[in-house]
Amino acid sequence: MNQTFYDLIDLCRCAVNGTILPRSRCDQMHMENLYAVAEYHSLTAIAAYALECAGVQETQFCTAKAKASRKNIYLDIERKKLFSFCEQNGIWYMPLKGCILKEMYPDFSMRQMADNDILFDEKFRSAIRQYFIDHQYTVVSYLQVNHDAYEKPPVLNFEMHTALFGVVHNQEWAEYYKNIKEKLTKDKDNQYGYHFSDEDFYIYIIAHEYKHYIMGGTGLRSLLDRYVYLRAKQETMDWSYVSAECQKLGIGDFEQQSRKLAQAVFGEGSAALSDAEEQMLGYYLKSGTYGTMKQFAQGKITRFQQQTGSTSRLKYIWYRLFPPMEIYEKYYPFFYRNKLLLPVGWGYRLIRGMVKNRKKVQWEMKYLYHTDDETQL
Repeated sequence: MNQTFYDLIDLCRCAVNGTILPRSRCDQMHMENLYAVAEYHSLTAIAAYALECAGVQETQFCTAKAKASRKNIYLDIERKKLFSFCEQNGIWYMPLKGCILKEMYPDFSMRQMADNDILFDEKFRSAIRQYFIDHQYTVVSYLQVNHDAYEKPPVLNFEMHTALFGVVHNQEWAEYYKNIKEKLTKDKDNQYGYHFSDEDFYIYIIAHEYKHYIMGGTGLRSLLDRYVYLRAKQETMDWSYVSAECQKLGIGDFEQQSRKLAQAVFGEGSAALSDAEEQMLGYYLKSGTYGTMKQFAQGKITRFQQQTGSTSRLKYIWYRLFPPMEIYEKYYPFFYRNKLLLPVGWGYRLIRGMVKNRKKVQWEMKYLYHTDDETQL
């Protein structure tokens, strides 16, 4: 493993555990490389905190920390406005992922946020869309998948979820979370806000992490999130329940392995890693925040092979050109509702894929025919 990765891990460990790395250790770091790796994993802000505690002021890191702090504040303000609208209009809602996790870090701006993820009552999907339009957001996507996306420059992004997982992610997960409100607890300080129990929130973030892990990869921030959450909640959680539910979702082994890895990597007095743990950590490190195209292609093809039992290249290409109807139901609802126009849908998907997702398609073909290289998604 490259020394810069060790440097970043050490800085993150110190930041979340409230310890200070010796200045002499920091002076040995290659700051340009460190910044590039931290940026790749969305960890520049937390690295900046650790460096500052050690007495090191690096302009790039200080700027990244300030930007992360401002963005988190803006996202918090806009989220509160949205929740006020939901309260006034009787729309139940629940913040997800980073909205919750950032509050468990020693400082809320240590955890860089890409967007606000919110689960809400699907019956009000059009009303939420109009809310964002009225507040000068751009509708990035609507009615295409299990979440709608809205943006407002320079930094505001919302993903409004009507379900936690769709059938295209995993049929069992979609079914498990189908009647989601049954798993939620009402907030005490509002009328329409909800939250998970500590155990169910943990199970959800594991499932979400695993989705990315097998699809294209996920980076060091996911592992750090896990450690921070466990540090805050582990002693009071019902682990027999967590274990049983993770087994239902088929993520039991992943939960145990990645939990052990997170604690070994970021825990104080961190333990030596086994060969298997080194390999798993290496996968996180090379994935970056959003995975790589190579891993995306590999995961897609591997899942097809596991589901069908076929290693035929022609069958895979046929499947990608003419996917099952659930793909159209979720991603191309117009053609799903108008099945006579499906031949037009085939052509539309092909053209759209070559224009919008050309690089992903190229990597699928490269992996299918065993050529090699890596590119960030």
